[in-house]
Amino acid sequence: MKADHAQVTRLLKTARGQIDGILKMVEEDRYCLDVSNQLMATQSILKKANRTVLRAHMDCCVREAVASGEPDAKLEELATLLNKLAE
Repeated sequence: MKADHAQVTRLLKTARGQIDGILKMVEEDRYCLDVSNQLMATQSILKKANRTVLRAHMDCCVREAVASGEPDAKLEELATLLNKLAE
């Protein structure tokens, strides 16, 4: 992985901590909208981590494939992933 490991790790650990907190909220039968807000906050952090990883992939792996004159495989991988994101 070419992304900034420290940044991605920090984001994922933050999301993990939030998930632990959400589990505790569910166990404590907390108010539904409070749980939902925390879920959305966690999703936001995971999206940011994913954007960081994808950006690094484009900046490194895809760029290298284009420079080598053989971008088709990397571009197809990226298109497939973007389709999954749209689902």
